[in-house]
Amino acid sequence: MAAKLRIDFVSDVACPWCVVGLRSLQAALDKVGAEVEADIHFQPFELNPDMPPEGENTTEHVQKKYGSTAERSAAARNAIREAGANLGFDFNYNAESRIWNTFDAHRLLHWAGLEGRQLQLKEALFAANFTQQKSTSDHAVLIEAAKAAGLDGEKARAILESDAYVAEVRAEQSLWRNRGINAVPSVIFNGRWMIQGGQPAQVFEQAIRQIVAGTATAAE
Repeated sequence: MAAKLRIDFVSDVACPWCVVGLRSLQAALDKVGAEVEADIHFQPFELNPDMPPEGENTTEHVQKKYGSTAERSAAARNAIREAGANLGFDFNYNAESRIWNTFDAHRLLHWAGLEGRQLQLKEALFAANFTQQKSTSDHAVLIEAAKAAGLDGEKARAILESDAYVAEVRAEQSLWRNRGINAVPSVIFNGRWMIQGGQPAQVFEQAIRQIVAGTATAAE
C-alpha cells in the first residue's frame, strides 16, 4: 500500500526558484513512484506584496531590493535559466523582464485548489510569467492561465472582478508567516519536515524515502 504524504508547497508565482523546486519535487516523486501517494497543496506567499500592478523591471528591482549589481543579477538569472533547462522549463528572461504583483494569482490558486486543478494552474502561471513573460497582474493573462489549466474562464473572470478568496488568501499567508516561513520555496512534508530552496531532485527523493521509512530525523 502506498504511503500517504501531504506536501505543503509554500511559494510565489514571482519566485523562479519555486519553479525549480517544484520541478525537482515532481522528479523525486516520479522516482519514488507507487511507493507514495502525494497530496500537494500550494500555499500563498508574496515576495513583493506592495508591488504595483504595473510591476518593476527585474534587474532594477533586484538592484534596489537586494543591493545586487547588474552583473550579479545577470549571473543569477543565468543560473536560474540553466537550472530550469535541466528540468525542462524555459526561463526567457530579457532586458525588459518585469516582476509583477501576484495577489490575484494566489486568489485563483485558492479557487483552483477547491476545483482540484491547483497544480495545473500553478504550472500555467509559472509558464505565463517566466516563459511567456506575461503579467501576472493582468486579468486577461490570469484568465487564459485558468483556461489552460482546465478551469472555467468565466468563473475565473467573476472571481477576479470580485473580492472572492481575499480573506482566505490573507489568512493563509498569515498562518505560514506565523509558522516561521519567510523564504520560498518552503516545502513541508506531513506538517513536520521542511526543505527550503530550489533543491536538486535527489534531496527531495532522499527526504521522502526517509519520511516514508520512518527514519527521518527531527524537523528543521
